[in-house]
Amino acid sequence: MPPNLQPTLVGDLVIVRPLRKQDWREMFAAASDPLIWELHPKRDRYKEQVFKEFFAEAIDTKSAFAFVEKKTTSIIGSSRYYGYEPQRSEIEIGWTFLIRKHWGGATNREVKKLMLDHAFTFVNTVVFWVGEQNWRSQRAMEKIGGIRRDGLAFRPSGGAPHVVFEITRANYRL
Repeated sequence: MPPNLQPTLVGDLVIVRPLRKQDWREMFAAASDPLIWELHPKRDRYKEQVFKEFFAEAIDTKSAFAFVEKKTTSIIGSSRYYGYEPQRSEIEIGWTFLIRKHWGGATNREVKKLMLDHAFTFVNTVVFWVGEQNWRSQRAMEKIGGIRRDGLAFRPSGGAPHVVFEITRANYRL
């Protein structure tokens, strides 16, 4: 039986729940801050047409999430599982963003913990592709125990180079 790639995960601060088409307006409002995307390979994702494509792709994956702040019930970000490889016992967590109010704090840590805890019920390794120039996300990965793999990685569809971080079940410590 394949794993559930779109569960609802509940923490003290945030609910990580399946992304729905009706989330469009609130999700775009959360993502429309240009500073969220300034270090990202797709720096114009704050623009409505660009984000519309991102959102449609996320819905199509059937493995994308909305982050809902429990205190306000507002959508504050998103992420998804991607590239599940049962033979390698590996999956990616990516396409993640949070509104700036929640950068570097308990909410970001809780989101990662919820998603990692779930992923480690069916894989041994979780990978994170981070834009080569995105030093902010690279530091965040190091803070949660991500180990950088050698070299650069490129998506089959092309685009900017990425560095890949991994967290294994054995070295997971969140």
